[in-house]
Amino acid sequence: MTWTLPNILTVLRLLAAPGLAVMFLYFHRPWADWFALMLFVGAAVTDWFDGHLARSWKQETRLGTMLDPIADKAMVIIALMVIVGYSSMSAWLVLPATVIVFREVFVSGLREFLGNVAGTLKVTRLAKWKTTVQMIAIAVLFAQGIFEHFLALAAEGMPPAELDAILSGTGADPEGLRWKLAGMEWCGHVGLALLWLAAVLTLLTGWDYLRKALPHLKEG
Repeated sequence: MTWTLPNILTVLRLLAAPGLAVMFLYFHRPWADWFALMLFVGAAVTDWFDGHLARSWKQETRLGTMLDPIADKAMVIIALMVIVGYSSMSAWLVLPATVIVFREVFVSGLREFLGNVAGTLKVTRLAKWKTTVQMIAIAVLFAQGIFEHFLALAAEGMPPAELDAILSGTGADPEGLRWKLAGMEWCGHVGLALLWLAAVLTLLTGWDYLRKALPHLKEG
């Protein structure tokens, strides 16, 4: 194994994937959401840097080629599990998250079965866009969780009538509840829309990989 800087970044991104879930085991919300968001964004940035550096410095290795897609899939799948498990919008997130996880498992199975001819399933430009949209959607949904729980903390113990007056704009808002609510709703709508877009791109790329693999699946 060659421990180049791009490979080290890839390994760190792989190790960060289970760290997303660990944040919610050892920290209370919304701090768990903050730490998970920072960890996820940091890992997503290294996803661009390790590939760019490997190509620029001519340090592409078999280890990096093998670990890079695994790290991406681990980050996305674990992040989706955490968001679906903790988000108040989970009912709307289950279907696109299921589509994304199913496709990742399906394509990984295709690659494993094809073995030496798996090179026919090269990563396409559309697949890279799919990964980018997934990463942005997940980051926005982590931000939605931050707004949601800061809103809940600020409103804790407040009489319902006073809370309604603040949110409707007829009462004073010393806790900034209105902008927290606006941030929560904005992040929720944008994150959900991006995740559904990612699910559509996921289906398209999954079908493209299946189409390319079909000639190698014929009997005889």
